[in-house]
Amino acid sequence: MTCSSGDIMPKLRRAMAWLIDFALVVALASALAVLTFQRISTLVTDVPELATRGGLDLLTSRGDVIDASADLGLSLWDKSVLYVEQAFALLVLAAFLYQWACLALAGRTVGKGLLGLEVTPSHPRRAALRAAVTTAADVAVYAVACVLLVEGQVVLSVLVWAAAVVLFLLNALPVLSPGRRSLADRVAGTSVTGLGLSTPGATPPVRTS
Repeated sequence: MTCSSGDIMPKLRRAMAWLIDFALVVALASALAVLTFQRISTLVTDVPELATRGGLDLLTSRGDVIDASADLGLSLWDKSVLYVEQAFALLVLAAFLYQWACLALAGRTVGKGLLGLEVTPSHPRRAALRAAVTTAADVAVYAVACVLLVEGQVVLSVLVWAAAVVLFLLNALPVLSPGRRSLADRVAGTSVTGLGLSTPGATPPVRTS
């Protein structure tokens, strides 16, 4: 069985639109990674603060240098992990707000707009539901897996990572079906239209002789 260009092109446009939107998320993630690295570098190179904290820990440890050093190292590690978790939280929040604001205000994200696609209807509540599912499938669950890995929960991190892959596929694969509605579309009650994409369930025009 061969696929016609009429079947392939709408799917290709959906894929290209997703890639553009995801590239924006990756760009934000890169910026947050640089910022987090700078915060951690500042933390571990702040010699005066480290000297002060180390001295106070030593004074309150009753001469137990090993415990004082361990406490200082643990404190630095905990703060570094906190910075990483804050970065992931900001990434998830920004991805959700991007999807929600674009859909609620314009009915399309940047990627969909560039490819001539539109999400209908674009009611704020539906936009929020669609943005939540899209963010969970593309970013949020992966972020949870990464945070768990940083926290040392390796087995749980792997399980959550596997769940993230499954959720991503559940959201993406239905786009290849005749209805071309992702999991996010089905949850929010929306559909993607434009440039050859018709609203699922629409009545075809009646030909008259």
